[in-house]
Amino acid sequence: MKPADDLTRRDFLNAAATVGSGLVLALTLPGSRAISSSTADTGATAPAGRATAQINAWLKIARDNSITVIVDRSEMGQGVYTALPMLLAEELDINIDVVRLEAAPVGDAYINPGNGGQVTGTSNSVQDAWEKLRMAGATARTMLVAAAAQRWHIDPAQCQVKNGTVVGPQGKVFTYGELADAAAKLPVPKDVKLKPRTAFQIIGKSRLRLDTPAKIDGSAEFGMDVKLPGMLHAVLAQSPVLGGKVKSLDSSAAEKMPGVRKVMTTSSGVLVAADHFWQALKARGALLITWDAGPNARLDNATIHALLKTTAAAGPGLSARNDGHVDDALKSAKQQLSAAYYLPLLAHATMEPMNCTADVKANGCDLYVGTQVQQIAQTTAATAAGLPPAQVRVFTTLIGGGFGRRLDIDFIPAAVEASKALGVPVKVIWTREDDMTHDTYRPPAYEEVSGGLDAEGKLIAWKLHITSPSITARMFPPVKGVDDSVIEAAVNNLYDVPNLAVSYSRQEIGIDVGYMRSVSHAPNVFVIESFMDEMATLAGKNPYDFRLQQLAKKPRQRRVLQAAAERAAWGKAPAGRYQGIALMEGYTTHVAQVTEISIVDGVIKVHKITCVVDCGQMVNPRIVESQIESGIVFGLSAALWGEVTLVGGRVQQTNFNNYRLLRNNELPELDVHLLDSDAAPGGIGEAGVPLVAPSLCNAIFAATGKRLRSLPISAHPLSKA
Repeated sequence: MKPADDLTRRDFLNAAATVGSGLVLALTLPGSRAISSSTADTGATAPAGRATAQINAWLKIARDNSITVIVDRSEMGQGVYTALPMLLAEELDINIDVVRLEAAPVGDAYINPGNGGQVTGTSNSVQDAWEKLRMAGATARTMLVAAAAQRWHIDPAQCQVKNGTVVGPQGKVFTYGELADAAAKLPVPKDVKLKPRTAFQIIGKSRLRLDTPAKIDGSAEFGMDVKLPGMLHAVLAQSPVLGGKVKSLDSSAAEKMPGVRKVMTTSSGVLVAADHFWQALKARGALLITWDAGPNARLDNATIHALLKTTAAAGPGLSARNDGHVDDALKSAKQQLSAAYYLPLLAHATMEPMNCTADVKANGCDLYVGTQVQQIAQTTAATAAGLPPAQVRVFTTLIGGGFGRRLDIDFIPAAVEASKALGVPVKVIWTREDDMTHDTYRPPAYEEVSGGLDAEGKLIAWKLHITSPSITARMFPPVKGVDDSVIEAAVNNLYDVPNLAVSYSRQEIGIDVGYMRSVSHAPNVFVIESFMDEMATLAGKNPYDFRLQQLAKKPRQRRVLQAAAERAAWGKAPAGRYQGIALMEGYTTHVAQVTEISIVDGVIKVHKITCVVDCGQMVNPRIVESQIESGIVFGLSAALWGEVTLVGGRVQQTNFNNYRLLRNNELPELDVHLLDSDAAPGGIGEAGVPLVAPSLCNAIFAATGKRLRSLPISAHPLSKA
């Protein structure tokens, strides 16, 4: 195997399984190669007396018949600790309720090809695992059957599997545990058949999540729960102006306070370590720090908005798509309309603030962290500790909300630096206020759009110019040409428009921006679906009918749109209520949404949201429904109130009292309907977010006659035009 630093992207994408000493067997998937690893790399040890065979990178079977499924994606509420084991269990024919779950270590076997690394993001966990984990289960099943057939001296075709056993003629039975050692020594079969959809017993069935009981009884371990012998707790003092640095420090008073063990300057700010968190927090308040505010001392939202507008006016930007002759079509259109939209900075606002526990020793570092990027977390910790990456073990905890925030690693280095300096484990915890004021925020966007109609009111031209910072340029440089993460949903516009152009102008704003749930689908779909309503009004057509007219070549999209309109009784809202509609294709999932509202004395009430989803084949429909509901709630909070404001480079929102989230009594009726499909699985964790804002604003137009071309909605008076 090549050293980690020498591995190419192709090497990573081709790595699909681990092998090792003892009873560990290589499983090479189609288009993959086996790599070496030891069973210790999993971060878990079998209890004494329970010898374990690791059949492949995702499966361990012990002699006592206990089965462990290794999950290679981070669990942050989206349900991968249930959905992914279900894939493997289907092919193995095992009871999913009795499996143990184990978070995967850092390893090439766990590379997510869709993301180019060991990454949980872009809603593709099930898409990535759909064949991979089923193949892992089917291969293990085939080997277990072969091992039983050898013992019985019969043809494997005479055997069948049933609930964790291999059953032979005359009622002979071996448990998987009895066969695991022998199976692990057999050659890996090259031609393994997967179950057809018609034979599924587990996949496609709603079931309760496997991680729920531990979360209820408190045994589940989140990053905040990590406890190690001799561990200290630490907090960080960070510049109140984003991008600022320490100019001078007087820590004498803080160092004398009870329980304080160390005050030190780290790459992330000034760290205070103490016996307990509260002691560290109180001591931080006693620090006398003079900050160098840096270049953002005068940065505010008006400056950012003006900067984006100026850049948008400076030129056409980089072309992302150019079909037909859009400028000529706009000039010759019977009717033409242009508009500009603005989307604000947003905070991730995760339930669990950032935290990390590091234990640095002379020969290695153990990192306990809720992360969406295990490899990057490993290399980040290695750099901070001055160790090779191979000497850093990453133990991924459960995550109390990720939403893309934990794709960043800014909360990791300080814990490692402190543990190295103090020689004991150190847990660094960000307070809610730290988290809100030092997030990597969703970038703002200024988007200019034009459309043209022919004499029949059909859309013949569409031109969209997006101006925004680039997240990818910071996190995964270099970006050459158009940043794909900025033009999602815009570049693959789902409507049939013969003349279509999408362009992008990159403009940085001086602060770090990060990926957030649905990334640029949310801002771009807000613009597209809001403007589609504007074009429908220009054409004198019903917004639903206008969309259908542009979907002649898109049967799946027509199907979800028609189903949503039917379920929501489109056009038949009760007196005093108004509806808005929106449609999206994203993450290879198709979603339509109808929002029903009322407005009384300028106050909006969201009564009902109907959402129809075609996400292809589903592993667990219950989880799909939950994820859509979660995305709608997330999208409602952002649409109604979401905005981060800067004054002098300082974020003004500090907690949930001034960064509003939807409350229980504000939750509308949610009608989520999942369409049956035999298509390949689509992504679902982010697909529920983008349609909320446009369907809501389209309903507001129906109620008031006012077009809202910027968010949040709370910034606009909602009286009738």
